[in-house]
Amino acid sequence: MTEVKARARERVEKTRDELVALSHRIHEHPEVMWEEHRSSAWTSAALERGGFSVSPVDGLPTAFVARAGSGPLHVGICAEYDALPGVGHACGHNVIAAAAVGAGLALADVADDAGVTVTVFGTPAEEGGGGKIEMLDRGLFDEEHLAMMVHPASIDDPAPGMIAAQHLVFRFTGREAHAAASPELGVNAADALTIGQVALGLLRQHVRRTDMMHGIVTHGGDAPNIVPAHTEARYIVRSSVLEDLEVLVPRVIRCFEAGALATGATLSIEQEPAYAEVRSDPDLASLWRRNAEAIGRAIEPPEALAGRFPASTDFGNVSRRMPAIHPLIGIETNGAGNHQPAFAAACARPSADRAVADGAVLLAWTALDAATDETIRRRLTG
Repeated sequence: MTEVKARARERVEKTRDELVALSHRIHEHPEVMWEEHRSSAWTSAALERGGFSVSPVDGLPTAFVARAGSGPLHVGICAEYDALPGVGHACGHNVIAAAAVGAGLALADVADDAGVTVTVFGTPAEEGGGGKIEMLDRGLFDEEHLAMMVHPASIDDPAPGMIAAQHLVFRFTGREAHAAASPELGVNAADALTIGQVALGLLRQHVRRTDMMHGIVTHGGDAPNIVPAHTEARYIVRSSVLEDLEVLVPRVIRCFEAGALATGATLSIEQEPAYAEVRSDPDLASLWRRNAEAIGRAIEPPEALAGRFPASTDFGNVSRRMPAIHPLIGIETNGAGNHQPAFAAACARPSADRAVADGAVLLAWTALDAATDETIRRRLTG
């Protein structure tokens, strides 16, 4: 196994310049959810050049499935490449995509000796939209025994406590009127939205300390002398686990229903698939930690990392279907956190380039260790 892992690392090192170039290319051309046409094409092309069989996904033009090897242990690796509106790759999905490609190429080189089949999934729309959930529902992950991906952050963490989330869009419809001459003829959709937000603020006193509700107003009216007839707000509601989220979301919805009731406006709600919490497989996380320390990455003890990254991802839904890990890999951010412009800048600097290579090696090594540990492999393959 030492020799096989060395070969995997050697493949990453040989392709390092190509991987970093892919990361930078995606970074320079940010594309938001469901619009990642260039990023997905560049990512899948890199795998195809490396010998992978790449298949598109009907109805999801920015998703793909790339497969190599024919071993009995099926390893799934997720590549993300969507950016955030306004701040580009401030979550480092360019690093994720390039590391996934590197890991895939490394595992493909040793697949026959290690007894693995490796599949790299091109997964769009993580920043809202739930691309992985759509792919799960289509059965695209059904053959996998485990799933992995790696995510840049300001810290290294083999098993971050990522929580459940629900994306919601609230749209109120009222009736226009002259705001001074005939306000009594109007139905104020902005008032309805305000009442909903006030009710939500009061609800915060009576939820779990781990529950979160945050959002933005995306449309508040058209002119100050017209009673607003159309308003919209987008919110994310979070809880520690999916079951708690299922209790919280109806309470949040009732806050905005109160706005409609009080004003006479009508309310429509757009509700995306809920993101589940990430369930980190303890054996895989332990292998990751051991390998990360072996290549010189410093990782704090688990108790020091607890609660440090309460973000959400549709990879959580994958982790509820099969053993999985979603480790964080640290880059130098000068104090910036994910979703800040300074973090986006950091994702194209030398420490992020190192994270691409290190992340690829760690994904490959963790899969290889799982394949050759008889107890773990037997558990994974059932």
